[in-house]
Amino acid sequence: MAWPAQALGYKIGQLEILKLRQYSKDQLGDKFDLRAFHDEVLAGGALPMDVLSTRIHGWVGQQKAQASLSSSSPNQNQ
Repeated sequence: MAWPAQALGYKIGQLEILKLRQYSKDQLGDKFDLRAFHDEVLAGGALPMDVLSTRIHGWVGQQKAQASLSSSSPNQNQ
């Protein structure tokens, strides 16, 4: 391997994304959507890990708010 530090950077990024994925799963429970998580990770493009972490934490908050709104509003089709 010509650039060991590059491999290390990729591995650290992988571990951070897996940590953020587990955090999202823990916070959202059965409302966790892997496709939506991946969309959120990829939507920002290349980001520093601390910025990605802030972005994912904000996304989780939005998902929780949407879930609470949809579960607290009465079904209008009845």
